[in-house]
Amino acid sequence: MSKGQNGERPRLSLKQRWQSLIRKHLWKMDIHHSAWIASTALIDRTWPRGVHIGANCHIDQHAVILTHDMTRGLYLDTRIGARTSIGARAIVLPGVTIGPGCKIAPGSVVIGDLPPDSQVCGNPAKPISEP
Repeated sequence: MSKGQNGERPRLSLKQRWQSLIRKHLWKMDIHHSAWIASTALIDRTWPRGVHIGANCHIDQHAVILTHDMTRGLYLDTRIGARTSIGARAIVLPGVTIGPGCKIAPGSVVIGDLPPDSQVCGNPAKPISEP
């Protein structure tokens, strides 16, 4: 993630602004206006009303947020709490609730709910042990 001056969140590109308008107004996704979503991130459109992204979230390049599972016929709400950071190429499966302040490492696969302020990595995502 590239930060702007003084560590503030990066500016949105024209493509990101366009995607934000489409997600919020056309597909009716519940995404806070302060969330930063990379232009290459995939936010599931199969069940768009099941997407809930909180304030000051950061979703990095090629991350995937799913709200459906066609093999099992599931359409579930996926909730991402405020101040959560999702690394590049991480995957959040449908029906998962991520608490506020969580950090998900790049490439992780989140298959279950995460408590607030947790840090996870791996496939499946497991808590990072502090030394």
